[in-house]
Amino acid sequence: MKELTEADNCFVCGKDNPAGLKINFQIENDVCLGQFTASRIHVGFGEIVHGGIIYAVLDDAMANWFYLQGAFGYTAKAEIRYRSHMLVGETGMISCRLSKMKGKLLLLESKIKSKKNNRLIAECEGKFLLSSLGSLGKTD
Repeated sequence: MKELTEADNCFVCGKDNPAGLKINFQIENDVCLGQFTASRIHVGFGEIVHGGIIYAVLDDAMANWFYLQGAFGYTAKAEIRYRSHMLVGETGMISCRLSKMKGKLLLLESKIKSKKNNRLIAECEGKFLLSSLGSLGKTD
């Protein structure tokens, strides 16, 4: 059996989770980016994607902002604001930026927008407590 790394089985970004979303996040110019195309298994009602799926995507974008930089931590608090619906088959462009860092406490903001028309679907603000700083603790 293959040994998994820390995030390989993550529901949102894990490449080895058979039920997962398998979103590939990357850091570009200090922004964590990814995209997600909703399917029928992600609905809450009719053709509308479940809000919990959208929240999980935004929470994981924030966690990947520091995880991809070698740091580890946990969501301490998060608040989401839904701005529009997301439909089955729609692709969302995900982004996350750092708002503030004070020691091991991070304030991050993530958004998901429709790839088709740039419509804001949801935005989330989260506080994360880091257990290790990775490359975030290094100064130039």
